[in-house]
Amino acid sequence: MKMRWTYWAVSVVVALAMAACASIGSPEGGPRDYTPPQVVKTSPAPNSLNFKGNKVEITFDEIVNIKDQQKKVVISPAPRTQPLIRSVGKKVTIEFRDTLQDNTTYVIDFTNAIEDNNEGNQMDGYSFAFSTGDVIDTLAVSGIVLRANDLEPMQHVMVGLHSNLDDTAFTQLPLERVSRTNDRGKFTIRNLKAGSYHIFAINDVDGDYRMARTEDIAFLDTLVVPAVSEYTSMDTVFTFDRNIDTVMQATHTLYLPNDLLLCMFNENYRSHYIKNTARPEADKLHFLFGAPNDTLPGLEVLRPVEHARDWYRVERNQDNDSLIYWITDSAMIKCDTIIVATTYLRTDTAEQLVEVTDTIRFGYRKPNAKIKEEEKKAKEREERAKRLAQLLEKQEKAMAQGKELNEGELEELKELQHETPDDVPMLKAELARSGTFDVGDSIIVKFDTPVASIDQGGVLLEIKRDTLWIPLEGVAPLQPINDCNPLTYWIPFTVQPDSTYRLTIDSAAVTSVYGLYNGLLRKELKVKGLEEYANVFFKVNVHDGAFVELMTSNEKVERRATVQNGAFELLNVNPNTYYLRLVIDSNGNGKWDTGNYANHLQPEEVYYYPKKLKLRRNWDLDESWNIYQTAIDLQKPEEIRHNKPDQAKNKIEKKTDKKPGDEEEEEDEFGTGITNTYTGDKYKDSKANRNRRPF
Repeated sequence: MKMRWTYWAVSVVVALAMAACASIGSPEGGPRDYTPPQVVKTSPAPNSLNFKGNKVEITFDEIVNIKDQQKKVVISPAPRTQPLIRSVGKKVTIEFRDTLQDNTTYVIDFTNAIEDNNEGNQMDGYSFAFSTGDVIDTLAVSGIVLRANDLEPMQHVMVGLHSNLDDTAFTQLPLERVSRTNDRGKFTIRNLKAGSYHIFAINDVDGDYRMARTEDIAFLDTLVVPAVSEYTSMDTVFTFDRNIDTVMQATHTLYLPNDLLLCMFNENYRSHYIKNTARPEADKLHFLFGAPNDTLPGLEVLRPVEHARDWYRVERNQDNDSLIYWITDSAMIKCDTIIVATTYLRTDTAEQLVEVTDTIRFGYRKPNAKIKEEEKKAKEREERAKRLAQLLEKQEKAMAQGKELNEGELEELKELQHETPDDVPMLKAELARSGTFDVGDSIIVKFDTPVASIDQGGVLLEIKRDTLWIPLEGVAPLQPINDCNPLTYWIPFTVQPDSTYRLTIDSAAVTSVYGLYNGLLRKELKVKGLEEYANVFFKVNVHDGAFVELMTSNEKVERRATVQNGAFELLNVNPNTYYLRLVIDSNGNGKWDTGNYANHLQPEEVYYYPKKLKLRRNWDLDESWNIYQTAIDLQKPEEIRHNKPDQAKNKIEKKTDKKPGDEEEEEDEFGTGITNTYTGDKYKDSKANRNRRPF
């Protein structure tokens, strides 16, 4: 009996073991980690005094990595030699490779560069400070950097302070105290001494901690004076079932100012020089300059010696920095080499404009591909001529016998007799826009070479009345659209809604500078009716001196309107989803203007309507817009914002666990005791928030 029970017990154990072996599977990993790394130990301790070493070690509770170190990590004051920063396992080390300054507070600002190895949870806003003297500085200032022309948050740009209040400090001396913005454009500069500072932001491309005229910058004309303030609040502790457990009074420290708003811009400074020259075709010389020019350069042809005095027509852009000289002298076109002495303004080493003369050689050799193409077309012409001669001879013999060519041969003969080969030189003309026209559009015609003359009698614009085409009386002739482009012409006539027009330009009505004539151009233009559009009417709290741009989702400007008497309107807009940007046009030139540091000129103010506009056909939108109502950094709609923050993984859980009706609070990322609010009566004025306290 005992043996039987022993056998049964062993059998059960073996069976359980076999079952366990048979059900082997991957162990569950447990819930996902949403917690960023935590500091467990540092050497030296945070805010240590009289530091004498050259190495800082920071130990975390899990394995960490440093992401985008060059872009995110900054040390202040900046050492002459970049320290060695690395992560190994749970430890981050910073090894200084030059002697630290005496009696100085050092700050290593990681922004959000530190993240855990497995989930990539970022430790946002972490910094480490120590002092080489008996005192450590403790003040701080914070704010946000936005790109001035489109309110994009400027990510990972440098923000710094100068206690030297001379204007030249920013251009000649490295910034004294620095930090970087995070992926929301926010910054905090910590461990400051008491005093007055100028504050700057810079996209420090060359890494010298000072301004270069080609870099993006921002500055405030007002002084920044760090200060500390305390306030009290009633903090509530809740139970797990969301009932109030305890209400207590707490004291908080506020580091001010904490609402600095820096508007980043680029001065668009460009040196004047000849960037490139080319002769892309035998009849074209191309000049590309490094910067806009007020005047055209002087040209003197040195070779060929014999040439026409008026040997070119110039095609240029509005800035005169891209010029195409169309050569009209046939002898020059045939020259393999053209030498030109060019007199223009160039920037010297002192950044002054001086007049110089350069001699430029333009060579041209016809590309092999073009030679082969010309040979191919010549062969096609020869074959067409041969086939035409064969058909004519066959027709003559048939007629002598009282016969005719068959139907296919007659059709082929007709085509060959009336065919204009593609390679026969002609002046090509086409409408800049084809298909359906919008109300208010103009009729624009583009030619492929500069125009010499137009026989206006060969240009006819008609409107369709029932089934008849009626010539329009009193319409101005075809004329250049501006003095920059000799290839583009227009009829200064605005098309009307729900109409059909026909433009005819007779053959040989237009002659190019090369003596070529156009072929017949006849196009019908149908214009939409007013019921196809939407209209936009806005009242805005800006009386005059501003303009508005209506933009698509890619921020392409579709329409513009001027603010007059506190209102603007946009009529006959195609149905779509749009966004609005308003520019305070300080100088009244009708465009957004950048800033200038030397002249203490801030960029022109920009505001966004915080909601998208969904416009439908045959529909009017009538709205009011207070440009100061929404905080400036929250105005730009999320759908068209490009510099979006990294999606912090520890926030996924919060969103998942959020219950209906819960209020979503905006976290104070820098521990400055104030939420993300930047308002005021002017774009760069956030003084209204200086004395604001969180509830």
